Amino acid sequence: MQLHCIDTGEPENARTALPLVVLHGLFGSADNWRSHIKQWQSERRVIAVDLRNHGRSPHVDGMRYASMAADVIALLDTLEIDRIDLLGHSMGGKVAMTLARLHPARVAHLVVADIAPVVYAHGHDDIFTAMRRVEAAEPASRRDAGRLMEEAIDSAPTRQFLATNLVSDDDGVMRWRVGLDEISAGYEDIVAAPDGDSPFEGPTLLIRGGASPYVRDEYRDAVEAVLPNAEWQTLDGAGHWLHAEQPEAFREAVNRFIDAP
Repeated sequence: MQLHCIDTGEPENARTALPLVVLHGLFGSADNWRSHIKQWQSERRVIAVDLRNHGRSPHVDGMRYASMAADVIALLDTLEIDRIDLLGHSMGGKVAMTLARLHPARVAHLVVADIAPVVYAHGHDDIFTAMRRVEAAEPASRRDAGRLMEEAIDSAPTRQFLATNLVSDDDGVMRWRVGLDEISAGYEDIVAAPDGDSPFEGPTLLIRGGASPYVRDEYRDAVEAVLPNAEWQTLDGAGHWLHAEQPEAFREAVNRFIDAP
């Protein structure tokens, strides 16, 4: 399987920076990171990946983190890239932790954005309900799809985020481009802890939103067991989508970390 990605290639004024690989969260895609990519691409090669069942990548059974990490490794092999700086948000952060644990020699710096290496409770029932309503109704526009989602999801930003996954088919019907069946079937693996038996001992930045419940202080022992050299940084006032809510502060934190010797 070949994952789709946005690959900026080496910039003209390329310095010695390693390629930066970016992994999105659940129901996200590489497209969500375009504003950050635009800023990063002048100094380094950036590869933003559509993980399996997301974006323009293939729909396949299985959402195990070991499988998703293997997909990314296969992409890197195809691109002939041996070593990277790796950034993952939410579900993508668990993929990143798994990849770093299973292939530590390939990761120079690891950045994990607002996720911990723990098992989470189910928390997306409203989203699945809303997306199934849209699927059944076959709306003709994003506006109609948004109205259908309103009964299950109060948050307008969440509805707008999900709507980025809608595409119009040949009959003018808005369809989900994510593999909704595959994601739903694999949801237990998505909320599970990342795969891997050994800790990743390389330099790691765990950056969390101060208003997000995803990375709590009581998870410190779990983080230390998996990422013993993790540096914690909190963006005060930011929620789970910290990279979208405080883009400059987020990018500054990432740049400071991955540019360190």
